[in-house]
Amino acid sequence: MTLRIYNTLSREKEPFSTLQPGVVHMYVCGPTVYDKAHVGHAMSALVFDMVRRYLTFKGYRVIHAMNFTDVDDKIINRSHELSEDPFALAERYINEFLQLMQELGVLPATYYPRVSEVIPQIIAMVKGLQEEGFAYEVEGSVYFRVRRFPAYGKLSGRKMEDALSGTRITSSEGKEDINDFALWKAAKPGEPSWASPWGKGRPGWHIECSAMCYYYLGEQIDIHGGGNDLIFPHHENEIAQTEAFTGKLFARYWMHNGMLQLRGEKMSKSVGNLITIDAFLAEHEADVLRMIVLSSHYRKPLAFGEQVIADNERALARLRSALRPGRGQVQSGTAVNALHAQMDATRAGFEAAMDDDFNSAGALGNLFNLVKAINAARDAGVSSEILGTGQDMLRSLAGVLGLRLATSANDHEADAGPFIDLLLSLRQLLRGQKQYALADQLRDDLTRLGVVVEDSAAGSSWRWAA
Repeated sequence: MTLRIYNTLSREKEPFSTLQPGVVHMYVCGPTVYDKAHVGHAMSALVFDMVRRYLTFKGYRVIHAMNFTDVDDKIINRSHELSEDPFALAERYINEFLQLMQELGVLPATYYPRVSEVIPQIIAMVKGLQEEGFAYEVEGSVYFRVRRFPAYGKLSGRKMEDALSGTRITSSEGKEDINDFALWKAAKPGEPSWASPWGKGRPGWHIECSAMCYYYLGEQIDIHGGGNDLIFPHHENEIAQTEAFTGKLFARYWMHNGMLQLRGEKMSKSVGNLITIDAFLAEHEADVLRMIVLSSHYRKPLAFGEQVIADNERALARLRSALRPGRGQVQSGTAVNALHAQMDATRAGFEAAMDDDFNSAGALGNLFNLVKAINAARDAGVSSEILGTGQDMLRSLAGVLGLRLATSANDHEADAGPFIDLLLSLRQLLRGQKQYALADQLRDDLTRLGVVVEDSAAGSSWRWAA
């Protein structure tokens, strides 16, 4: 089956093809680093980590850039509040963000460009736009002429008369048109600034991504990603200035993830309903957050709360239940055939789901079908060797989604496993001698220690409680 991706630009699913055979150039808008990263930031990172991992699974080499906005009004204001150098503040939050991504199991990007590192490239792009008549200067600031770009609005579907500038500036600042947006801002006292043909100043918000993408990935890219709150004005403006500069289609596919919602509201600092990533990880495993993201389609709003967390903790435990060792000796027969048949069905179903615009929820459903088959095979006494083939597939496909399936519980299992096996052997001996009270007491003691004992026709087995 051919991979199909929903393209915000065309508003339909399209077969995926790349500009360069076998290579995907993907740019994803990163955070503005003026405060701690929250789980909404993690959602976008996890979504595009899943996308990247699956593209790699499909045989592509993915060149991935994710920017850090380290020059911005929010950073400047925060640095004033804290009496801290704005670049030191931004770098501190960048390092913290990267550490959190590592803890979440997010693959590192190929490039992590910062606005402050590409000022010459930004100036060159603004100058080029001005030379072609797409931009004009007003008292040291430079604005993009939106009406000069006829295709403006093609991503968001907004008409010019309904559009509003995303730069929070008005026609009183000398703009030719209220819809025009800033490419370069004249310097203000107490703000970082750089020398330019228009005097000292700093970049506007939108031009930074165009310049970084152009410099690191080239004139055209395959995938441009980000949250759907960036469609307008940020991505709309990126398209206008980049395509005006290059004369070429900017990105072949525009992918946008839905917003994380807490109690029905978008998670944001302005609403005051933020849950930071480090606060989440202090209470829960990283794979739980990934499960929450994977269990819904990436384009949909994602509900977040204690019940959602609990549900996905149980779902994660259910996946891990299939990794318990088998102790049977069955090498062939109905149970073995059923496991192999489900393995074939799982791989086919997993790929079909992911090929359909990265339907991770459908892919997880196929993994749970495999879990059920593995557990049934274990109960039927299938040997560890054959059971292991199904477990290896589960680990492999879960890994495609970025799930590690390893926890402290599994680490404890490795250490405590031989002793628990010895206790189960003792319990089996007690039952053989009809000392059922002692056998039951041993089982109950193990239960209190977090070990679930399960009896079947093939014998007794155990697992860590979910």
